[in-house]
Amino acid sequence: MNSRIAFIAAPLLTFAYGVIRIIDGLDGSRGPGLAWTAGHLAFMAALVLFAQIFWQLRAMAGRGTLSTVTAVAGTAGIATLLAQFGIDLVVGFMAADHDGMGVLFDQVQSVPGVSIVVYDGGPFLFYLAQLGIVLQLAVMRRVKAWMPVLVLLDLALPFMDKDLIPLGALCLLVSFVPLARRAPARHAVAVA
Repeated sequence: MNSRIAFIAAPLLTFAYGVIRIIDGLDGSRGPGLAWTAGHLAFMAALVLFAQIFWQLRAMAGRGTLSTVTAVAGTAGIATLLAQFGIDLVVGFMAADHDGMGVLFDQVQSVPGVSIVVYDGGPFLFYLAQLGIVLQLAVMRRVKAWMPVLVLLDLALPFMDKDLIPLGALCLLVSFVPLARRAPARHAVAVA
């Protein structure tokens, strides 16, 4: 995929996830069902795009040690989030109702290491790396100083209230638009 598209599509897919999540909760519980599945698939698609974004940001930062370590950490965080959302999807398919989901989640999280790696620790690598690499670009003056502020808002708003995910995604979109303009477009190579 064109890296320019990734910078726009990832925040939009995150926005879609947040909106679908709100809609899913209008009846007082989230999942299982179509909204649960659609929301999770939207965020998983966003995560795949964020992997490409991390490596594009690394290139913008000069491909040094710090940007490489940050991109690797971010990619590891993406892997844990993909595992988490994959588990959520499977649980949603297996459970007959929301209460049944809770029983299945308890079983999964009781497996040693799963809770800390997939739910409590690993995903923070994604969020910290995202802020870290944008801060690095700001210090290098390769992005505007306001960009890390918007990325921080995107990361902080859901911790205050998960219903703020769409607002955070819009902050991220605003911060990523200038990056999308600067990202190289992939060109087809003519075969002679």
